[in-house]
Amino acid sequence: MEIKEITPIVLFDNQCYLCTKFAKIVNLFARGKIMMVGHYSNLGLKIRNEILDDFALEMFWFIDKKRASGGRAAIFPLVKSILSKNIRKSQIVKIDESCHQDCKTLKAVFVRSSSLLTNSRKIDLK
Repeated sequence: MEIKEITPIVLFDNQCYLCTKFAKIVNLFARGKIMMVGHYSNLGLKIRNEILDDFALEMFWFIDKKRASGGRAAIFPLVKSILSKNIRKSQIVKIDESCHQDCKTLKAVFVRSSSLLTNSRKIDLK
């Protein structure tokens, strides 16, 4: 299966409580139009190896047919995709809630939120 065939995709840290909650909210608003993939899932590893760079784990990513956008650069394309009239449904997504980090503290919320605003990457897909 080609990655471009299953786009749009949100790639998020599925070992972080806050990131998992963020993915659930995105999935709720997207109503199944966007495939949610964890960084540490088999598909997430494949995506990271094939199209992303060394900064892949530092932020969430929104991947469409043309570009992979990470962090701050991913917010606008993600919102645009959520608001689009596209009725294509992705596969049913079960978001795993396995938190292996100390991410339920106020400090963690601040660090994750600030990293969203400070990190930004765009990778054009071939």
